[in-house]
Order: sequence, then C-alpha cells, then structure tokens
Amino acid sequence: MAYVHRIEVRYKNDPRLTVRTNRIRSLGFPIEELHVIDIYTVYTTSCDFSPEELREIGIQLANPVVQTFTVDKATVAFFDSAIEVGFLPGVTDNVGTTARQTIEDYIKRKFEPGEAVYSSQLFFVTGKLSPDALQNLATTLANPLIHRVHIKSRAEYGTKGMDVVIPLVDLHELPAAELVSLDLDDPDLIRIGKEGIVDSETGQRRGPLALDLAQLHAIRDYFATKGRKPTDIEIESLAQTWSEHCKHTIFASPLDDDMPKGLYKTCIQAATNRIRQERGDKDICLSVFSDNSGGIIFDDQYLVTHKVETHNSPSALDPFGGALTGIVGVNRDTIGFGLGAKPCINIYGFCVGDPEKSPALFRGKDKSNPILSPRRILDGVVSGVGVGGNCSGIPTPQGFVWFDDRYVGKPLVFAGTVGIMPRTDGSRNLHEKQAQPGDHIVMVGGRVGKDGIHGATFSSEALDPGSPVTAVQIGDPITQKKVSDVIVKEARDLGLYHSITDNGAGGISCSVAEMAKECNGCHVFLDKVPLKYPGMAPWEIWISESQERMTLAVPPEKLDEFMSLLRRREVEGTVIGEFTNSGRCVVEFNGAVVMDIELSFLHDGLPVKHLRTTPPAPVSTTPVPPCPDNLDEMVKEMLSRKNICSKEFISLQYDHTVQGGHVLGPVQGTGRVQGMATLTKVVPGSKKGVGLSQGIFPSYSEIDSYRMAVACIDTAIRGLIALGIPLEAIAILDNFCWCSSDDPGRLSQLRHAAIGCYDGATGFETPFISGKDSMFNDFSGYDEQNNRVKVSVPPTLLVSSIGIHPDVTKAVSLDAKVEGDLVYLIGETREECGGSEYFAHLGCSGGTVPDIDIAAMKARYKRLSNAILHDLVASAFPVTHGGLAIALAKVAIAGRIGMDVTISGDMRPDYSLFSETLGRFIVTIAPDKKRSFELAMGYDAFLIGRVTGKSLQITGKGFRVAVPVSDLETAYKKPFGGY
Repeated sequence: MAYVHRIEVRYKNDPRLTVRTNRIRSLGFPIEELHVIDIYTVYTTSCDFSPEELREIGIQLANPVVQTFTVDKATVAFFDSAIEVGFLPGVTDNVGTTARQTIEDYIKRKFEPGEAVYSSQLFFVTGKLSPDALQNLATTLANPLIHRVHIKSRAEYGTKGMDVVIPLVDLHELPAAELVSLDLDDPDLIRIGKEGIVDSETGQRRGPLALDLAQLHAIRDYFATKGRKPTDIEIESLAQTWSEHCKHTIFASPLDDDMPKGLYKTCIQAATNRIRQERGDKDICLSVFSDNSGGIIFDDQYLVTHKVETHNSPSALDPFGGALTGIVGVNRDTIGFGLGAKPCINIYGFCVGDPEKSPALFRGKDKSNPILSPRRILDGVVSGVGVGGNCSGIPTPQGFVWFDDRYVGKPLVFAGTVGIMPRTDGSRNLHEKQAQPGDHIVMVGGRVGKDGIHGATFSSEALDPGSPVTAVQIGDPITQKKVSDVIVKEARDLGLYHSITDNGAGGISCSVAEMAKECNGCHVFLDKVPLKYPGMAPWEIWISESQERMTLAVPPEKLDEFMSLLRRREVEGTVIGEFTNSGRCVVEFNGAVVMDIELSFLHDGLPVKHLRTTPPAPVSTTPVPPCPDNLDEMVKEMLSRKNICSKEFISLQYDHTVQGGHVLGPVQGTGRVQGMATLTKVVPGSKKGVGLSQGIFPSYSEIDSYRMAVACIDTAIRGLIALGIPLEAIAILDNFCWCSSDDPGRLSQLRHAAIGCYDGATGFETPFISGKDSMFNDFSGYDEQNNRVKVSVPPTLLVSSIGIHPDVTKAVSLDAKVEGDLVYLIGETREECGGSEYFAHLGCSGGTVPDIDIAAMKARYKRLSNAILHDLVASAFPVTHGGLAIALAKVAIAGRIGMDVTISGDMRPDYSLFSETLGRFIVTIAPDKKRSFELAMGYDAFLIGRVTGKSLQITGKGFRVAVPVSDLETAYKKPFGGY
C-alpha cells in the first residue's frame, strides 16, 4: 500500500520576491508578483506517518521563524494562476534527497527501497496573462527535458490546490543482453553508428554511438574472428571507449604527411617532454597526461593538481544540470588523481551568446524543440557551477565569461579544479597507483540510473534533433562531498586501496576498463551494481554516467575495514567484481557472460584514420571608419562591452573564501574590478599560494589561429606574472573546443593552433600538464522558415595557468593605491587590432592579430616578477582585451582614484588606446622606488604618468581623454548591474 503526503512551505515575507518578480518582468512578462512555494511530496509504502509526526516533519523542513507550512492542505493565497514545476521520473532531485535524509534523521529510521521524497516548486502568478503568455512563462521556469509542468487557474486551484504527482520510474525489466548483427550493408552500418542499435522492446533506436564506418567494420571483423555476434553491451562499450570524447581521435590521428604521430604527441606532449628534459632537476612536473589531472610540485611535502573539463553538449540542453555535472565531475577528476587529492579551488568559464538576444532556432522542424535562449543558458550555467562549488565547500574564485553570437546553438562550459595532496605517506608516492590482480572492484557513491546514457558519444556529435534526453544529468554535490571526505581524509591515509578513478564518461564501462590496464584484466558482475530503480538493461548499467561515483581497487585483506569505514560515514559502497590478469574485460549479468573482449582490442583496436588539412578561406577585411571624434565616450562604450565589463554578478554568487585560503579574490580594490588572476593559500601555515589565470581569444582564430594560441599562452602567463609568480613556477593546461573538425579547413586552423601551443609553451618553458578537447561544437537545426541551419562556435582555445607563489605576502593586486604613485607601461604598443574588442565594437573584420617575441617577453616577465617579489611594485595589471585605455581604466576604477598619463607614438589615437598588443602591463610604484624599479626593468619600463585626482586623463599625439573615474565605474558595471 502507498502512503502519500504533501507538505507546502512558504515564506511569511519572501525575501526573494522582488528580485524574482523583477527578473521575470525583465523577460517581458507583465506580472505584478511571482511568489514561490516549496513542495515536498512524501511517498512511503512500508508504513504511514501520524498527524503529529507529519507536523513535526513539516517543522524539520521549514524555518519556523520566517516560514509557515501546511500538510495535505492547499496553501491559501491571492493569485491569478498557479504553475507547479517538478522533476520528471528518474531525474536527480537533490532537494528531495536532502529532505528525505532530514526526515530519516528525525524518525530515526531509513526509508525503504522505492520510498522517497520528491521536491517541486509552486509559483503563484499575480497578473493577468493570456494562455500563450502563461505557457511561455512556464517554459521560462522549467526545462521540458527534465521537468514536468502543471498549470491551473485560480478557479481550477480552488480549495483542493494542485494535483499530487509521484514521479516514479516504471521500467520493463530486460533480463539479458541482446545479440546484434553487424552483417549489414554500409548504409545500415552508418545508421547504427549515427542513431544507435534498435531496441527489441520498443523498436526505437537507442541513441548515437558516434562510430564511423571504419570503426564498425573493425568491430565486425573482430567478432567474426571469434565466430560470434557481438552483444549490445559490447558494441556500446566499444563506442564509449573509442569515442572522440574519450580517445581524442582527432588529436591522436596522423595529420598530413609531416605529423604521423598526430597533433597531441607532436605538439602538446612533445612540448612538455622537451621542457622537462631541458629543466632536469628543476622540473616542477610530477604527473602529466597519465592521470585524471596533472600534478606539479607545491613544496617539499605537497603537490597540487589541476584539470579543466568541458561540459558543452549537456549544458545546451540543461544549462544548470550540465554545468553542475561539469564542476562536480572535475572535482572527481581531482579525487581520482593518484591515490586521491583534496579539491581546494574551483574555476569556471562560460562562452555564450548575447543574453539580450533570443534567436529563433529549433532542433526540429515546424518550430519544434526550440533552443534555449542565451539568457536562460547563462543563468543556468552560472547557477550550476555555484551550487556545485558552494554545496561542496570548495572556493570558486577564478573564471571568465566570453560572449559571441556563434555560441547560441552550443555554449562552451569550462569547469576546473585544483587539488592538494601530500607527495608521500612515508612508504609510497601518493601520485602513483596500481590496481593488482585479485583486488576487489568497489563502486562508491551514488547509484546508477538512466541519466547520463550516451553522454560520451553524445558529446562527440553535433547537436541535432536526435540529441537524447538521457544525456542530461544533474549532479549531487552533497553526496559527492561525503565521498570525497571519506577518501581523501581517511581511506587514502589508511592505505585501504591500491588505485582509484572517477566514473566519468562511459561510467563503469570506462573507469573499470581503464583501471584494468594497470593489472591487465577485470571481471565484473553487473547484477551487483546498485541501481536507482529496477528494470535497467545490462548495457545501460554498464555505460550510464550517473554522477557521484568512484571506482576503487581494494585488496581483499583491506575490504572489511574499507566497507566498515564507508558505512560509518554513510557512503554506499558495493563490490561489483575483481581485477584480474586475464588480458580481458569480462562482464556477467545474472549468471550469463554478456561481454568478453580483449583489453588490447578494447583500448587499442580503434582503426587509424589519416587526416588531411586544406587552408581555410581567408577572412575578408572591411574598411575601418575614421578615428572617433569623442574618445571619452568611446572609452566608456568599450568598458560597457560584455566581454570587458564587470562580471561581479557571478563572483558574488560564488563562495571564494571557504576553506580560509583567500588571498586575492575575483574582484579587487575598493572599486571591485574583475582581476585577471586570483591567489589562494592551500596549505595552512605555508607562505606559499596557488595562482590561477587564463587566456582566451576566440575572435583571433578565424584570422590567425597560430597567433591566437600564442596569445592565449602569453595572457595566461601574464596574469600570474602580475601577481609576482616566477615564470619557472608556472604550468599550463589546454582546452580545445573546435567546430566541424571533419572539415579540412577547420583541421588546418587546429593544426596551426597546436603548433602555436608548442612554440608558446617551449618558448616560455611552461609545460602543459593536462588538457582536454571537444571537437564538434556545432548546432544543426532549423530556423523559423524550416530552413536547415548550422551554427558553429568560433574555434576556441582556453589556456589555463597555475603557478606557485613563493610568498603570498609579496603579491600585489591590480588597483592603484596612493595619490602620487608613478604609473608605468611595461612594453610597447603596436598597431594590432585584428580580432580585437575595438574592431568588434566597430563591426570591422580582418586586420593584424597581435604577434609576440617570446624570448624578449620571457626576459621581461622574469624581471617584473622579480621586481614584485622585491617589494618594488604597488600594483600590476596585464593589458589584454580592449587594450591600454581599458587596462588604465580598470586600474583607476579598482582604486577609485584618477591617473594622469601621457603616451607616445604616431599611431592613430584609437589604435593607441585600444590595440591589444601582447606582453604589456600597467604598473604603479611608490616614487621612492623609481630608481630601483627602473634598474630592475631596464628598457621595458616606460614612465607614463602619476596616480592623481578623480579622473582618468590620457594624453597622446593629437588627442586627450579625460573621464571621471566615477563615470568609468558606472559604464563598467552597467551591463549586468540588474542581474
């Protein structure tokens, strides 16, 4: 028998009402107010609760000081329409899970399997809206991929309120794997690769395998030698393992005639190998490219790790869930580094369309399945990263946002994590791990559901009408925090396991098979895997990417102690098999072998594809209008560009001081200006800290992708140099997000960018320690007239930097400090406006992308970081997007103090102000440090003025800019001031 109770919780005076109402009004809905009620639907089957117990449960779920609640009674309120939004069956419900745990704590017993608490939100709309407007409002409040929506008028609501809904998952159990015939003509094989295997129960295709014809031929030939047909789980497993997302086939494949080892080995790995060899004993790298993250030396006792992931495709479908899963997923990459590092810093990056625009694009014909608006995507990804970091207790100080209309179909969402761990435990290096034959395979953390099926293969395809709902996941940071703590705070240091990795792309199909390479075999029993609900097919269990899960290799003699520890910390752990030395990956389900493949074929059987490039069409150059007459207004307009203006609306949502290591945060100075870099202490008591920065220039790519890559590296490095971090203490990471990577022209751009990465990294001697690529960031769909439309992102490279500051008390922020301080420009300005924010503002294309003399910059950066560490500098800030005038303005705004500077040269005034020449800094120093600073910097330092007054005044040949700092601050903070 089922027992269902509905508890409705509302604020007596809702503190969120005004902000919520204004946000909906800003989207064009003429409402008066929008109230929200939190709903908890309690579903039990073993026993019912008494009225007194239900009242006490309501008290547990509400704050009696500011909230009131009803049990099994509709909330009485004045409104015109009611919209309830809840999750569809099977979607992760974190609020419901927390509510269930709260009730369990109160009643002192666990819910039985199948019992649950489901959360939803009830919106009371005050204001007369048409039925169409009400439906549009509902689509703003909900995402049909993950939410159910129920709308009632005030009359329909009556006294009974909304209907009670129990989103139970109801599956027809599939007890065995299915055999699949690949003895098909090539067109039918191609369809299997694109659309998936036909499900025998439904007759529907299961979703993309992202296998091409050559790969399907290789699979068919392999099983032909075995004299049998493959099972569905074997094909699905190979698709996950061979996916572009996992195998990075484009970077690994031979390219043209001069790169037989491919881009990764020729450019990225080769750069790091060369740098490490040349550094010898001064090498800072401990573990690169071989683990879930990259690791460098922090000091004699500790190492730090860094990894940046992308979660682009899921974020296009469900921005909140995609971004949340991205951040908690990269947290697991940290926990899975070596024998387990503690996540200590999160970073983020969002490349999205203009949130003030709403293009009419659809995944299906006849205006079906519309894409989410850029505003909806931005709101969702910002919230997802915030929930992931804040709920996990990990500071999130560092990040960026980049706007371009070409990201409307598929946004780019970057999520990164820094970890800290001891280098040894006295008997072993903790960055080394090795599963042993005979070790138990233990899955720890969340349970397995249908969410996340085909996530890896889905990410290897362009976004189109067939994009599967099951690719959407929602992470649970609370569950993951418990997993993290039990591993890195206890089990690791007790020596309870030999190896660990996260269940990321491909779920246990990839995590177990990857770990099996360490000992050369595994045997898995799928029917032992804990599920969220019964009825999942074996192939679904094997490849699902449901979140919060880790896989560990636990020796038999440590198993009881390990499992006891998990139980005490309320973390679920299950033995699902054993690591072997059989050379095979064997999987059983209900006593039948459903997969039996040699590891050599699973991991190395992917057919080699030889890629070719052709030069892309040159970018057309448009005439540049004359220099504007009013440069004062142009400076303010540039400051208000979305790629330059304040992103404080994000920084304020993210806790960047938790864990107590905050030194320099995301906004700096009394004027609160976004910094290029942040600095955090990660070891209590140590004077050292971790600096983080990044470089990204998508607008350069189409003109010159080589120079774009070098610019990214230079800018990522300069952000840390401005903190005082020595060049030799800096490492970098690459994240390539390309489009149409099967197009030879796009491959040519990729090739040149990778070569730029090699030259930039080796020139600066900053090794790559980790990276990731995402190669098909394209949207394919329809416009309002049913015309086929393809929207591709600009070829995008994110270079992230991490550096170890030797003494955080020596670090400097970006803000001008004291009246009378001297202002220096470090480096010269050249006419390099191609791809710049200024040309974008003018609507101009083409031009010269900034170039750089790396050897000269290397010497310059060493001199500047040395000057900072010798206390010669009061503030330092890199000149980047928007050029010199923008850098000067930000330094002035941050200090809320003016500057009077003079710049030399015969360049056009607007080019002098807005050219994006690389290698430059704005530095302020105390007057009594003038001689020492100039001796330290040599010819690189140009004294251009003083910190003084309340205006920014810039004088050059034939022009003068004079703008009050207060006006600059208004322009800088205006675009997102209402968010």
